[in-house]
Amino acid sequence: MEGSSRIPRASWLAFFGLAAAIVVADQLLKGWIVPRFEVGVPVPVIGDLVRIWLIHNTGALFGLFRDQAVLFAAGSIGVIALIIWFHPRAVASHGALATVALGLLLGGAIGNLIDRVSLGYVIDFVDLGIGDWRFYTFNVADAAISTSLVLLVVMAFLPARRPADAAA
Repeated sequence: MEGSSRIPRASWLAFFGLAAAIVVADQLLKGWIVPRFEVGVPVPVIGDLVRIWLIHNTGALFGLFRDQAVLFAAGSIGVIALIIWFHPRAVASHGALATVALGLLLGGAIGNLIDRVSLGYVIDFVDLGIGDWRFYTFNVADAAISTSLVLLVVMAFLPARRPADAAA
């Protein structure tokens, strides 16, 4: 992999380790939720603020583009490859922050890909809001992806490290 020798082995281990932790947490929690909750029936956890609302999301973020699991699975594979390819380049310019951001993104992409390939939909279950004002329903993989996107935006505003800084 071109560029992979320019970053420390620990960056690769942290990158794949964080991604694996997200995938495991995502799949274990989904495995615990599915047999215990009925699809489409919200269950209050912290009043109306936090609910478990098990849904089968056949679309993308916010439920857009429903019933396109094959298309999203293929796209996810491309995104996963792009994340892995981009990791050494991002670490060279932004260090550990890039490893965390891209590790979260990779784990989230793989977690949702597993659902799409094995079930044809993504299991979502965390529902936040007050009354009729609700955030989108999500899962651990989605939370990792959202956190990653915030970190990537932060990285976009941070100055890139100079080559001499990267060696240190």
